[in-house]
Amino acid sequence: MKKAFYNERMNQKDDDIELLEKSKVEMHQSEKAKEEDKMEKKKKVVHRKRFPDSPLFQRWGSDLTEDQQTTAQDLFTKYGYNVYLSDQLPLDRSIPDTRYPSCKVKKYPHDLPTLSVVLIFMNEAISIILRAITSIINRTPSHLLKEIVLVDDYSSNRDLKGHLDEQIKNYNAQYPGLLKIVRHQKREGLTQARISGWEASTADVVAILDAHIEVNVGWAEPILSRIKEDRTVIVSPVFDNVRFDDFELIEYNVAADGFDWELWCRYESLPKEWYELKDETAPVRSPSIMGIFAAHRVFLGEIGVLDGGMYIYGGENVELGLRVWQCGGHIEVLPCSRVAHLERAHKPYLLDFSIAMKRNALRVAEVWMDDYKYMVYLAWNLPIENPGIDYGDVSSRKELRKKLKCKSFDWYIKNVYPNLIPLTTVVGYGTVSTGYVYCINARVRDLQYYEGLKYTECYRNKLSILKMHSIVFELLWLSWTFADCAKYKLKCADYNARMQIFDLCTLKENTIVFKNSMKMKKFVLVKKHFQSVSVGKIQIFLLTILLVVWFTWDFSVIILSVSDCVIERFPNLRTCLHSRTLARSLSRHAPYTNE
Repeated sequence: MKKAFYNERMNQKDDDIELLEKSKVEMHQSEKAKEEDKMEKKKKVVHRKRFPDSPLFQRWGSDLTEDQQTTAQDLFTKYGYNVYLSDQLPLDRSIPDTRYPSCKVKKYPHDLPTLSVVLIFMNEAISIILRAITSIINRTPSHLLKEIVLVDDYSSNRDLKGHLDEQIKNYNAQYPGLLKIVRHQKREGLTQARISGWEASTADVVAILDAHIEVNVGWAEPILSRIKEDRTVIVSPVFDNVRFDDFELIEYNVAADGFDWELWCRYESLPKEWYELKDETAPVRSPSIMGIFAAHRVFLGEIGVLDGGMYIYGGENVELGLRVWQCGGHIEVLPCSRVAHLERAHKPYLLDFSIAMKRNALRVAEVWMDDYKYMVYLAWNLPIENPGIDYGDVSSRKELRKKLKCKSFDWYIKNVYPNLIPLTTVVGYGTVSTGYVYCINARVRDLQYYEGLKYTECYRNKLSILKMHSIVFELLWLSWTFADCAKYKLKCADYNARMQIFDLCTLKENTIVFKNSMKMKKFVLVKKHFQSVSVGKIQIFLLTILLVVWFTWDFSVIILSVSDCVIERFPNLRTCLHSRTLARSLSRHAPYTNE
C-alpha cells in the first residue's frame, strides 16, 4: 500500500517537473516571439531620407534615424567612404576567399624571405587603419612577417595622434616590436611617403600598400616565393574592390596593369602566352603596376626606389613600371595573391587630381619616353615647347637612367607594351575656342578611334581627333554669323611650317569662302557640305571639306581640338595649335615646301 502510494507520488512529481519545463519553454518562446515582433516593427519604421541624392544612401542606410544619417553623411563627406559602418564592423571581419581553386591548394616553401609591410596614410579613419593591420597580422605567417611600418604623411586628425599611438602600443605588447610608425613633419605626398616607408623597412622584401586595404588569406606566400626565385621582379597582388558604402567585397578578374597616354591607370587583357601555360597560378606579365606592389628591398633601392620629385599623387606607378622594364627588371601580377582595396566615392584631400597628374605625367615623359614624349603632351593638349607647367628638376633621374644603362622607350613599346599605340603621323594639335559654352566635339576613344561628331558642352583638355584616310581626308571647321566673322578671323597655324593656314569667313548665311593663304602643291577642293545647329543667337555651321592631297599619302592624322572653351586662355576666338615634326624615320617623302 505504502509502495503504491509512493510510486503514485513520484509519478505526480515527474508530471509536475515536465509541466514546469514545458511552461518555461512556452514562456521563452513567447518572449522570443515578442522580441522578434518588436524587432520586426522596428525594421518597418521608415525614416525620412535626409540625403536622398548622396551616393552613400543609394544601397545602404535605409534603417538609420535622421540623426544617424546626418552623422554618417558628415563622416562620408570627410573621408569619402562609410566610416559610420566601418566603426561598427569587427576589425577581424572575414572576407570571401577570392583565389582560384588551384591557388588554394598550392604549396609554398616554409623557408621564404622575411617581409616588411608599409602602410601609407593621411587623415585615414582609424578603424580602417586598424582593420588593415589586423588583417595583415591574422593572414600572414608570423615567421615571415618581420614588421609593419606605418607612414603618416602629416595627418591633421586628432585620433591619428595619441589614440593611434596607444593602439600601436597595444599591438606591440602582444607582438613585440612588430609595429613602428614614421611621421612626416610636413605634407610630402604619396610618393615620398612610400620612400619613407622603404627607408624604414628592414626585411628582405618590402610590400608597399595603402592603409585602406584588407589582405586576403594566403596573400604573402606567392609574393615571397616569386621574389625568392627572381630578385629583379616587382610584383603586384590582384585587387578586389571593397565598396565605399556597404563594405561588400566585389571580386575583380585577374588582369595585367597598363596605362593610357595621359598616364592614368587601366586594366589590360591577360596575354595570350599566359593562357597557353594552362596554369592559373602562373604569374602574369604586366606592362605597368597600379601602385600597390612588393619588391626585393635591396633591388628596389638599386633601381632608384621611386621618383621623389613627384607631386602629391599620380604617375609615380607608371614611372616605376617604365624604370623597372627599361632598366633590367620586370613586372608581374600574381593571381594567387589577393588584396581587397577600399574604394572612395571622392578623395577629400585633392578634389582635382588632374593638376598633379598632368605635372607628374610630363615629368615621366621627359625622363623615360624619348621621342614618344609628344604623345603625353598631345594627350594633355599641351605644347611641347613652353607648356606652362613646371615639372621640376629631372636631371638626377636622367643621370640615374644613364647610370643603369636603361633601354629606350621604343624598345619598351615594341617588346613590353605593344597595345600602347602612338599616333606617329601627327603634325599638329591644339584648341579652337569660341568663348561659348557649347562646342562641336569629335567622339574619341583612347586617342585612337574616331567615333563621329557630337554637339555638347565644352570639355577642358579633351582633344577632338579628325582622321584622314590615305590621300582623302576630312577637316571640321566652325563658322559663325557674319557679325562674328567680321569681327574675328579663324586661323589654324602650324608655326613650324608643317600645317596649312586657312582663313574662314561667313560672308552671308550658308555661304562659306575658303581661302588658302599658303601655296601648296596640287591642292584640290573636292566637296563641301553644310549642317547648321542653332544655339540662341549663334548659328554654328559644320563644314566638312574633303580634300585630295597629291604631295603625300602617308600624311594620315591631323588633330584639332574644339573642346577647350576657356575664355581667359583663348580670348576673342583664337586658334592655338601645337606642332610636332614627324620623325625622319617615319616620313617617306620630302618635307612640304612653299612655292
